[in-house]
Amino acid sequence: MNGHELKLPEGSSLEDAIRVSDAPHKKGTAIGILIEEEGEKEQDSAEYIVKTSKGEFRIELHEDPSSSRKRWLSHFEDYKDIPVRWTSRDAVAFGPFGSDMVQQRGSMDFKRFEIMFAAGGGDSAKTHLIFTKNRHSSEYGAPGEGTFARIISGKHVLLDLDKSDRILGIEPVVEWEEIGERICTTDLSTKLKDGSKVFTYINIEVDPAAPEGAEHLFAVTRDGTFNVDFVSSSFISDHRFQGELVRYENFESRSKGAVFVRTVGYGAGKLFISTDDRNSTIMHSVIGHVVQGIELVKMAESGQKLMVRSVPDPVMLLGMSNVEAEAKMTAIGVQFVRDGYTGDDAYIIKQTPETTIEILGAAKVSVTGVDPDLLVDIELYDDLSPKTLDFFRHATDLQYKPVGSLPVLMTYENTYIFKAEKEAEKYKEIFPENSPEKKVLAGEIGVTNQAAKRAGMVGIKTSDDDMFGPTGERLANTNIIGRIIDINKLEKFKDGDIMYIIERSREDE
Repeated sequence: MNGHELKLPEGSSLEDAIRVSDAPHKKGTAIGILIEEEGEKEQDSAEYIVKTSKGEFRIELHEDPSSSRKRWLSHFEDYKDIPVRWTSRDAVAFGPFGSDMVQQRGSMDFKRFEIMFAAGGGDSAKTHLIFTKNRHSSEYGAPGEGTFARIISGKHVLLDLDKSDRILGIEPVVEWEEIGERICTTDLSTKLKDGSKVFTYINIEVDPAAPEGAEHLFAVTRDGTFNVDFVSSSFISDHRFQGELVRYENFESRSKGAVFVRTVGYGAGKLFISTDDRNSTIMHSVIGHVVQGIELVKMAESGQKLMVRSVPDPVMLLGMSNVEAEAKMTAIGVQFVRDGYTGDDAYIIKQTPETTIEILGAAKVSVTGVDPDLLVDIELYDDLSPKTLDFFRHATDLQYKPVGSLPVLMTYENTYIFKAEKEAEKYKEIFPENSPEKKVLAGEIGVTNQAAKRAGMVGIKTSDDDMFGPTGERLANTNIIGRIIDINKLEKFKDGDIMYIIERSREDE
């Protein structure tokens, strides 16, 4: 189960295995089962897990044959128990140890997270393994050999290493051939065979070089799933956020297990996971890497959902009270600064920095709080207005964040009209859907659909109306998407104000 051996009685099912092992699993998500047949063939590994006293990271060898690559393949098992010799802003060195390396003088340019051998002081008996942390130029004594591998996951572990750390062991990542029986199923009654390998979830480590891309990943998978909307020979993709623009941050090859997002053109906002190696492109920003469960990704079928976890956990404080968020941040060593309305009962509507990577890197976050009366609870009708709610959540930022915003455009008589700052109607359709036939009820939230000129307007009425919808349009031009839970809060708002909204269910009331 997810790499851990488990013994069960003969005839046990997937449900039995999950219960006994307490394996991560989300109801309705697909589980991968690999039943290996005799004749399974192991290939030379191109990936290795380096275990250190601070944690694990994974490396991938360059394809080009070199003396460094050959040295690694022949001796990687010998590098167990090698300590950190020195660390700097740009690199970490493990060693020394003996090798057949020939010292050469000359400076080289290095990229982030590359790996090479270097002979200290020209003495092959003092060879070191050098892991780069930043782009830089230096003379490590290996211009003829150059780098032979790169770190593809666990980069935060490398950045945390100091002189008290060491390599505990190195293991090759053994690939399985596609000759065994493979099942990807949501049926927990499926019986397991002896020797089966079961994969219940995928774990994604975000890349520090892509803080905004990481937030896109967190938002897409906020429900704990990756929707497999499309499967190709080299990737699977989730299209829930198609149309959302994401800043390009990280130019990196899309190696197997790479998680990346399209940043321009048709399909911008789609989230991908590579199942094969592909070159880097200027349209796809790499935002992370699968560090657990790539087998499940390879088995996934279109229309399925996969359970997702991420490293690190996202830091999202919006919608929390000041006192709740401060306790959470203090527990992980992050300084908490209050702005705006600073009372313990304040609800947070903004955090600075906005991204998890920046907050954890600075170990500090400032939050803006508002009076509880300015945060309005709403219930949304996903079963009645799914298409319109796709527009609404994108327009108000509820798709990305727990708290959305609706600027008040105008108020009159019993009507409040709002216009979202984000013009999602330009890329999200608002076809007539759940339009009232006889009247709208007080507190119902309406959106003008595409049958009218002012498509995308949002409105709420404080009393029932059998002539016009919440936005002042005819009933047929109005889509009802939900309701405001405490209608009396509307009295607090006037033209030009911003109403902050948070989604609640009936069970929350």
